[in-house]
Amino acid sequence: MSNHEQAEYIKLIQKHNGIIHKVIGLYVNNQEDKRDLHQEVLLQAWKSYKNFKGQSVFSTWLYKVALNTVLTFNKKRTLNEDIDKTVPTEPVQEDKEDYEVLYDIIKSLGEIDRMLISLHLDGYRNNEIAEITGMTPNHINVKIHRIKGNIIEKFKLINNG
Repeated sequence: MSNHEQAEYIKLIQKHNGIIHKVIGLYVNNQEDKRDLHQEVLLQAWKSYKNFKGQSVFSTWLYKVALNTVLTFNKKRTLNEDIDKTVPTEPVQEDKEDYEVLYDIIKSLGEIDRMLISLHLDGYRNNEIAEITGMTPNHINVKIHRIKGNIIEKFKLINNG
């Protein structure tokens, strides 16, 4: 990789580093695992950067790399440690802000639903989400509609319960 490509990669990673943190935060609770995964995502992105052709937006490509790295990590951990695949969440406390409750609800969703709603909330359009996930835009639209309904119901239960 040329010096120009290296500089461009570093600039893009710095600009979109929040994507990496967000994806990791949705799927991993342990701080040590978060640090390790951040390094692994950077490594995987670096190794595959030469394959990035600019056919999609860099942030979409990075989101896909981060997501695939995190999901692979979780699968390996599950296989190696024979642990439950669900992400443990903290019990919802009354003194939490609405955004904290929403974040806890999203973290309690299954892997696919969590991925879809986080991409949607980040402003990705269905065709971009389709590019990342391999699903059809129509299927994504239906899933997101159902996920929103599920989140609203959980939110109501928490706030009224």
